[in-house]
Amino acid sequence: MRSIARFTLSLASFALLACGGAASSLTDPPETSSPDTPSSPALGARRVFPSDNPWNTDVSTQPVDPASTTLIASCGVRNLHPDFGSVYGIPYTFAGSATPKRPVSFDYADESDPGPYPIPDGAPIEGGASSTGDRHVLVVDTVAWKLYELFDAHPLNAGTSWSAGSGAVFDLASNALRPMYWTSADAAGLPIFPGLVRYDEAVTKGVIDHAVRFTCPRTRKGFIAPARHYASSDTSSTLPPMGMRVRLKASFDVSSYPTEVQVILRAMKQYGMILADNGSGWYVTGAPDPRWSDDRLGALKQIPSSAFEVVRMGTVTR
Repeated sequence: MRSIARFTLSLASFALLACGGAASSLTDPPETSSPDTPSSPALGARRVFPSDNPWNTDVSTQPVDPASTTLIASCGVRNLHPDFGSVYGIPYTFAGSATPKRPVSFDYADESDPGPYPIPDGAPIEGGASSTGDRHVLVVDTVAWKLYELFDAHPLNAGTSWSAGSGAVFDLASNALRPMYWTSADAAGLPIFPGLVRYDEAVTKGVIDHAVRFTCPRTRKGFIAPARHYASSDTSSTLPPMGMRVRLKASFDVSSYPTEVQVILRAMKQYGMILADNGSGWYVTGAPDPRWSDDRLGALKQIPSSAFEVVRMGTVTR
């Protein structure tokens, strides 16, 4: 195991989103006339990972974990928080056969997939070029159908090469997991992109058919599949392990919320949310898009953590 200190940085510093008024006043569909951002046209109808991948698994009827109440409380008694919006979030970009392959050096090379990585000129960095945060860079190669993700990414030599804390490559047509105990660009050893709330799904398509990524302030020294890595030294069974999946209770009424928020909440009922990193409690991860209405997304802040339950967990690996 490598040092876990680097994984304790919260994404909260990027979550300065406005909170809207009552959900019932925000039920009209949002405007969608803004120019397209890199989203659905490049992905087309393809689903990220096979339909039987854990990210794409319907967990709505799976049993509740016996320790659900304790684990939910350990993540914090508070409401959801959208860690994304019109400006903030984890951005992504696309690559193809003509995208330059960039050499990448890693701080944690023993658990990183070696380069080169296809990184377009001007690839967006989480938090911006001068960010001191997690600095994720996510690239979807729509030709090779692979996902390239970097943590703490820094361009060198005008972007012709890069340095990063860690990096991972995922075959989007495969269910293969990272090697046991390997990190990725995320603390849990999971891919980030499949768990993002994206505008093209929540608004353009009106359907999110995968689980969503979220964070908790304290986690356990342990993980459950599909996670492969932990970022804690605390062995308490009252704390959630990486990879823990929660879902919005079936009884929770979503009908009064804004249309796009209803889409997000329905996905949380059907596919749940997967714990992927240490961070502020109940922060829900998404991609920035200028077309998001931060006021409308603010309705997520009305959803209490008590409205969630833990899906029965498998074996916790330490």
